[in-house]
Amino acid sequence: MANEQTADKAMVTKDMTIGEIIRLDPDLAGVLMGGGMYCVGCPSSQGESLEEAAYVHGIDPDLLLVRLNAFLESKQQ
Repeated sequence: MANEQTADKAMVTKDMTIGEIIRLDPDLAGVLMGGGMYCVGCPSSQGESLEEAAYVHGIDPDLLLVRLNAFLESKQQ
């Protein structure tokens, strides 16, 4: 998995696939969907990076990344 760990905290990166992100924490599916990414169950989501999927859906990948990592951080405190 292409995730980044900082002081034992899981972080999402733009190069992670949607599938990897959901495997990291299944609750992140709700964050993705809340950001307009409704394709979390789509077979292509298993191979598409967060950045690629965001561009396909017209979503700012940096904003989505901030939201995903803020969600993870709130759960890890």
